Amino acid sequence: MNKLHDCREAFAKTLENIAREDPRIVVLCNDSISSTKLTNFAQVFPDRLFNVGIAEQNMVGMGAGMANGGKIPFVAAAACFLTGRALEQIKNDLAYTGTNVKLCGVSTGLAYGPLGGTHHAIEDIAWLRAIANMMIIVPADPLETEQAVRAAADFIGPVYLRLSRIGVPVVHDVDYRFEMGKAVRLRDGNDITLAACGTLVPRALAAAALLEEKGIQARVLNIATVKPIDREAIIAAAVETGRIVTAEEHTIYGGFGSAVAEVVATTYPVPMRILGVPGVFAPTGSSEFLFEHFGLTPQGIHNAALELID
Repeated sequence: MNKLHDCREAFAKTLENIAREDPRIVVLCNDSISSTKLTNFAQVFPDRLFNVGIAEQNMVGMGAGMANGGKIPFVAAAACFLTGRALEQIKNDLAYTGTNVKLCGVSTGLAYGPLGGTHHAIEDIAWLRAIANMMIIVPADPLETEQAVRAAADFIGPVYLRLSRIGVPVVHDVDYRFEMGKAVRLRDGNDITLAACGTLVPRALAAAALLEEKGIQARVLNIATVKPIDREAIIAAAVETGRIVTAEEHTIYGGFGSAVAEVVATTYPVPMRILGVPGVFAPTGSSEFLFEHFGLTPQGIHNAALELID
């Protein structure tokens, strides 16, 4: 089995590196230095990390003020609290004004499984995708995480980085270069497309391998930038493969699958399946139990693809 990596570590290490290069980089967090993997950053840059306590609305507002003062703030917190509690500030203080703040939602999706429905971050993409001017990036592995953090720092405007704590294997070659708004084809195939983001990308690749055993060639797309989404890659997938399965660690309403379906429905309609949390509050249990429960496994993706083909 490939080694599993925690993308939070790649995020924190990259943030340290770019902070050494750019004195404008500052970090704000909500009493979550450890869970955001920022302990070392706090030691190296004690005057550039601000722990505001459990006050997410203030934290986003402070980030906006620092950005207006010429800093590049990275605002890091558990995604369920960052996007849920501070949604009004994200909308008005960041997106409406185009303010240059980078939101870093960690422990996303079902990562906090044993803590239950209050901690599952399965609506964050839907909430933020509905807000104008908000870019959303969901990296799939540590290499893509590193490059996405750098791209976010260089981009002028608000960005939401969605970073899971669930271990993932490396899915990109060392020469991979992340580009905002561009999907990457990780596997060729013309029978069906498996499109995924974040933690579901390696599972989609594993599902494609299972399909190959049945003589089915599945294209696998890693669509890390959920907004703005790569319309050309999606349209090409619809035209060339005729069927699309999407998989995400998120509710099926308003998230990644919905973004893909909006493109398909308005350009080149083809049969689709949208895999995710089916409009319910996820139960309490380990992350792996929840992935299995909702069919977000290689076998589950494989089964959905077979149903679509049949």
